[in-house]
Amino acid sequence: MAADTVSRLEGEFDYIVVGAGSAGCVLANRLSADPGTRVLVLEAGGRDNWIWFHIPVGYLFAMGNPRADWMFQTEKEPGLNGRALNYPRGKVIGGCSAINGMISMRGQAEDYDHWRQLGLAGWGWDDVLPIFRQLDGHFLGDTEHHGGSGEWRVERMRVAWDVLDAVAQAATEMGVPRTDDFNTGNNNGVGYFHVNQKRGLRLSAARAFLKPALKRPNLRLETGVLVEKVVFDGRRAVGVRFRQPDGKGGGRLVEARTRGEVVLAAGAIGSPHILQLSGVGPADWLAAHGIAPVLDRPGVGGNLQDHLQQRAIFKVQGVRTLNTSYHSLAGRAAMGLQYALFQQGPLTMAPSQLGIFTMSSSEHERPNIEFHVQPLSLDKFGEPLHRFPAITVSACNLRPTSRGTVRLRSADPADKPMIAPNYLSTPEDRRVAADAIRVTRRLMKQPAMQPYHPEEYLPGPAVGDDDASLAKAAGDIGTTIFHPIGTAKMGLPSDPMAVVDERLRLFGLERLRVVDASVMPTITSGNTNTPTIMIAEKASRLMREDR
Repeated sequence: MAADTVSRLEGEFDYIVVGAGSAGCVLANRLSADPGTRVLVLEAGGRDNWIWFHIPVGYLFAMGNPRADWMFQTEKEPGLNGRALNYPRGKVIGGCSAINGMISMRGQAEDYDHWRQLGLAGWGWDDVLPIFRQLDGHFLGDTEHHGGSGEWRVERMRVAWDVLDAVAQAATEMGVPRTDDFNTGNNNGVGYFHVNQKRGLRLSAARAFLKPALKRPNLRLETGVLVEKVVFDGRRAVGVRFRQPDGKGGGRLVEARTRGEVVLAAGAIGSPHILQLSGVGPADWLAAHGIAPVLDRPGVGGNLQDHLQQRAIFKVQGVRTLNTSYHSLAGRAAMGLQYALFQQGPLTMAPSQLGIFTMSSSEHERPNIEFHVQPLSLDKFGEPLHRFPAITVSACNLRPTSRGTVRLRSADPADKPMIAPNYLSTPEDRRVAADAIRVTRRLMKQPAMQPYHPEEYLPGPAVGDDDASLAKAAGDIGTTIFHPIGTAKMGLPSDPMAVVDERLRLFGLERLRVVDASVMPTITSGNTNTPTIMIAEKASRLMREDR
């Protein structure tokens, strides 16, 4: 069949969901719960039939592996002193929830109340808390803040490290309160993260939501397909066009039609990229690649926000870290045996175990930085751990003011988009980054840490304590913590940069929604996967109401 010939997928669907990531899996489950509704889900990645999608520490092998990762890179970032960053995004059913850090985090009540204050009715903390509770299958059971019977399982960590206990004690010596639960709407404190795991295995959105629904005859999943565009009749979405690879470097074009809605759930990178390929986006960006415009919408691909972390590393003495076990044959054998027999130990580890939410300076009234503390160190994910015992104490700015872009590299759907987060581009972000390094250094000087003689390895003792030196150091050691959002943001009709309304419908178009992290107008104060799951759950309710 000629490459430019388009075949038609048989039948019509009520919903076509593009992307089987965190949001798409929830949508697939909820929308297909009505047996009278026919749902098609299209996923560019494959099935999660690889052991490292399920053993929690598998993120070390999945990130940077084309089997699991889109292998994106940012453009060279001026704020990072000209560096480009690897930008992992999950390319498998479950999406990023199949390769991420598994940390269960909602953010702060004020995050959602701010959305409501922007005019987005139904998105305040009191509105979304019942949805979080319904999703929860929490080890704490049914409480004021949690639910006990939902599919999104939350468990305690199954590993302990003396050095992390010492860091927690150091934080309390610095005035940070202890907390057993970061998910009450107020995450101020130091404590151990809760994780999306089930009996020692990663719980991805595919495992929690998609796979249980695949037995339904009205739900169809296609994997390994690259969606090239949304198909419009005028300004009404009527289907999507995608390519099915033939295994020889080519493939056939297929068109699927809907009598209902097209829902983009391809993530904060994928959804704006597909919109732009479809002729929806800033007119000058489209014209540069010869794409005929369907709708000039300046906000598509704008407003990119992400959490940048400063990965400070401190050598320690006289205490166990994962570095030493990793480089020991006996240590590796012991870790494997501990996991095989008890589903406990380092192989169950999330990338970060201990969290600290606090203020970078006295000018902030609520926590504006988050520490991810790890009993290990390495140059970057995908590379071996260091051979010396060390810990990583990463601080990220929870509410950055820098804004970046995701835009077409070319009109070829297979070309990766240009990702420019524009990190540290505002004076406020540079000041918070400098202050965060100061807080990190102060943390390591507390009495609880002194028995372990912490020695600064990164950014290094030669880096001075003045603003300019610390801001440059932040650019040298800063890296993404994998939380891109905002590139198809919710907003009011009066906002020229808004892409969707509070019901996640595209402004200026019919029967087209975006449901993923790209719709967040501002970033939540913590890890973003659980908020994305919540957005999809809420969206499914809105869609059923509208139908």
